[in-house]
Amino acid sequence: MKKIGVLGTGMVGQTIGSRLVALGYEVMMGSRKKDNEKAVKWASENGANASNGTFADAAKFGSIIFLCTKGEATLEILKLAGHENFKNKTVADISNPLDFSKGMPPTLFVCNDNSLGEKVQEAIPGAFVVKTLNIVNCEVMVNANKSGGSPTMFVSGNNADAKKEITGILKQFNWEDVIDLGNISTARGTEMMLPIWLRTFMATGNGYIAFKIIR
Repeated sequence: MKKIGVLGTGMVGQTIGSRLVALGYEVMMGSRKKDNEKAVKWASENGANASNGTFADAAKFGSIIFLCTKGEATLEILKLAGHENFKNKTVADISNPLDFSKGMPPTLFVCNDNSLGEKVQEAIPGAFVVKTLNIVNCEVMVNANKSGGSPTMFVSGNNADAKKEITGILKQFNWEDVIDLGNISTARGTEMMLPIWLRTFMATGNGYIAFKIIR
């Protein structure tokens, strides 16, 4: 049974963590404090395979790490977790570089010639970062069918084995159509899909939307 660390206690982290536990993984949720109220509650509600600890605890625990952090805090959280704890591990980066400082809709604090995914890979060079799942809401992340169809998900990363490992989990989340875009720099494209997702959500009020690539 694979051990997975989930960094982040918000809706994304809790939804991802709960689904992974349901699939039979051992999951530790990491936060700034070991006794984080939301993490303790999540662990108590998800049975024997769910636990909680600090960011460093969760990064040490998992052979796979899911970054379910707010984009603005992601790089700081990697420091708190200890860069050395990510070495030779697959890291699924779900975070987005959203800047809410000027209200809604948010802008991107990095785009075009760089991406948060690349910054994550640069911060933890010993890890195998895979950008994915950042283009839908958390309920669709863990069950692609909630979008009402068979949507497309993308993976970006420098390591083929890591992308294969994460694609295996995506399949368990009902993502049957997964496209490998290439190296981590291709995360620039998927992160820049967020503005159109957000505007579609604002226009329709429907959060259960996803993208489909028609061949």
